[in-house]
Amino acid sequence: MEWKVAMRAAAATIEMGSMEHREVLARFFLETHVQYVPEAIHWPALTGDALLRLTRLPFWNEAVATEHVTSRTVAAAAALERDPLIRRAIEMQGLEEHRHARLLAALTGHYRIHVDQPPPFQPRSLEHDFLFAGFGECFDSFFAFGLFELARKSGFFAPELLAIFEPIVQEEARHILFFVNWVKYRRSQLPLWRRPLYRLRCGWIILKQVASRIKTARTMSNGSSDSAENFTLSAHQDIGADVTLHHLLGICLAENERRMADYDSRLARPRLVPSLARLMYRALPASI
Repeated sequence: MEWKVAMRAAAATIEMGSMEHREVLARFFLETHVQYVPEAIHWPALTGDALLRLTRLPFWNEAVATEHVTSRTVAAAAALERDPLIRRAIEMQGLEEHRHARLLAALTGHYRIHVDQPPPFQPRSLEHDFLFAGFGECFDSFFAFGLFELARKSGFFAPELLAIFEPIVQEEARHILFFVNWVKYRRSQLPLWRRPLYRLRCGWIILKQVASRIKTARTMSNGSSDSAENFTLSAHQDIGADVTLHHLLGICLAENERRMADYDSRLARPRLVPSLARLMYRALPASI
């Protein structure tokens, strides 16, 4: 598999929510889609410590459950979009999220890693679920970028395994870039009187996500790593990376910037999670 990025646009700006923004957003996402079949991937032969390190990671259940719910949430939410071009892009994201779930199923099946049956999909409010999943993915992907780089530097995973997952990690960068621009586009399409309520709804969801991550960060600072929630934030302890939260945040910030750099510069970048991480990075002592 090879991941590809949209060519950088010339120095220019577009109005968020405009028809030009709509076109750039949808075309960016559709044209950077990469074809691959998870079930056809050739998994490297792992033995000894390399196999044990992979199979003993405790977050497989959480990862499988998260992808299972996210893929169904995105696929269901596509039906809410009236714009056919944007709907095609959301449907594409649903396909890619489902492909991530299939990829994890193929990996855990190949290496005989036991995972529980994912919970049944129980939608409540499709737009709320889509927003919640999207803002959650903004947090999870940001930390996944850093964790992937830590795993590469530490040699925790075999290089052949990292090569398989590189396009998937980059795909997550595409997803959150699409999501933050979709939120802006969606808000602009609402009547003026509904926009403040939409902002409040997004703000409430973000606050819930932030509170959940703060809880995990406090757990980590107390030396505990038994929480299954927010596994991307605490997983560096599981992959054997002897780094502080401060150092992890620095790596995540650098990797986030690198992975976003080559996409169309006219699209809005995710700012919330990097901004919060930057504040934490500056406030935390290097020893924590």
